[in-house]
Formats: sequence, structure tokens, C-alpha cells
Amino acid sequence: MGHASNVREHMEVIGADGVHVGTVDKVEHHRIKLTRKDSGMGSHEGHHHFLPLGLVAEVEGEKVRLSATAANALAFQEEESDI
Repeated sequence: MGHASNVREHMEVIGADGVHVGTVDKVEHHRIKLTRKDSGMGSHEGHHHFLPLGLVAEVEGEKVRLSATAANALAFQEEESDI
């Protein structure tokens, strides 16, 4: 998690496979809060989702690369209402 302290607002979050997961809104409580525009559709639409900072493999430029693929990262994702 050494690179997790470099995560900043507006950075793109990508899975280990290079697939877009979301955009950082901010970091709070050891989690990455994703912007609402990346919240998905249906019942997921319009609210924030969170990913554990422990998934961060590295920060390169303006991208946060996760240690999990985009599909697997979704399994770790929490919704705003889950908190």
C-alpha cells in the first residue's frame, strides 16, 4: 500500500488488466471514493462507490493501477448505502 498515499482527486482508476474502473473523487477512511459518474446503471446509478486502498498496486502518472482486474475489483466495491 506504499503508493496509496499518492492517490489524488480526478485520477483514473484502472484494473490490473488496464480496464477503466472509475475516477477518484477523494480518499477517505482508507478507501478510494469513486465519482458518481462512474457509479453504473440501475440501482447503482447516482451514488458513490468505494474501493479499499489495499487494492492499489501502483500510482503511475495520473492513473491508479489496482492489483485486481477490473471485474475482480468490483467484488471488493462498497456502495455508499453499505457504509
